[in-house]
Amino acid sequence: MNYQEALQHKKESLQNADDSVLKMFHLVIAPANTDESKKFIDDFMKDPEKFDDESCKKYSSDGFFEVVSFNKEEK
Repeated sequence: MNYQEALQHKKESLQNADDSVLKMFHLVIAPANTDESKKFIDDFMKDPEKFDDESCKKYSSDGFFEVVSFNKEEK
């Protein structure tokens, strides 16, 4: 999906998510390409506060995105 579609999907997912799920998981827009997505998530995990929804754009070479969720690391 393109960025605008992914943004809408993320918005809907956040509205439908339970609070406990939001506390346990990151929900982000990432490149659809597997290698680009891995690089984005690796960088995101180093400092999540530096990233916003548009941050994924610089990691994508083809303009296709997906909404992904993954566990938040315990501090």
